[in-house]
Amino acid sequence: MPDSAVVDLGLQGKVALVTGASKGIGLGIAQALAAEGARVTLVSRKREGLEEAAKTIDGDTLVHPANAGEPDQAEDAVRATIEHFGSLDVLVNNAAANPYMGRAIEIDLPRYDKTHQVNLRGPLVWTQAAWNQWMKEHGGNVINIASIGGLTFGGAIGIYDNTKAALMHLTGHLAVELAPSVRVNAIAPGLVKTDFARALWEPAEEAVAKGTPLKRLGVPEDIAKAAVFLAGDASSWMTGQTLVVDGGAVLI
Repeated sequence: MPDSAVVDLGLQGKVALVTGASKGIGLGIAQALAAEGARVTLVSRKREGLEEAAKTIDGDTLVHPANAGEPDQAEDAVRATIEHFGSLDVLVNNAAANPYMGRAIEIDLPRYDKTHQVNLRGPLVWTQAAWNQWMKEHGGNVINIASIGGLTFGGAIGIYDNTKAALMHLTGHLAVELAPSVRVNAIAPGLVKTDFARALWEPAEEAVAKGTPLKRLGVPEDIAKAAVFLAGDASSWMTGQTLVVDGGAVLI
């Protein structure tokens, strides 16, 4: 292929909805999809953060405040997206919560329930809304943001990791159920330098980075590139898969 060749990912004019899109990985994904020509709905809890995020995107955007763990708010956000843009082609379930760090055996049930409400029930609820309101008749693409924590054991965020393992399993189930018109895949990031994960990387960033084969932590753009691949035509024969993007961390 000539160096000057341009790969058409098939995202021009498509409509994407990204949850947890005001910063971090979600914003990186929204920016990357817009850069490929997609029109994007940004969803997060606070309008102010969403409006600031939208200013960083060169493209057609809609901001819609919503709590990812509340089914009625998911329904409203999907409806608003379809009314504004006329379709919903790509759903990115990125929003997550981690209200507890510590031994899994010692977690209190309210924080356990909150983690599952946002991280596991949430993606199902948003996918149901997208399916029922648009994708059942028109097809589409769902991308779930999981974590390499769902592939390992131990550490201080075991309940969070448990929800991400379940999310990868749910991804496969939905891929079978919604095929062939809807593809469902997941991304399992390693440790990415975001505010959300700050407690995991900031105290010993250099040491943690040296412990991975590629000797650096991730940045939102690393995950965004994988999301663009899964959202576009380049991955048209992929469904039910989890892409691990972690600098090789799970290898050692």
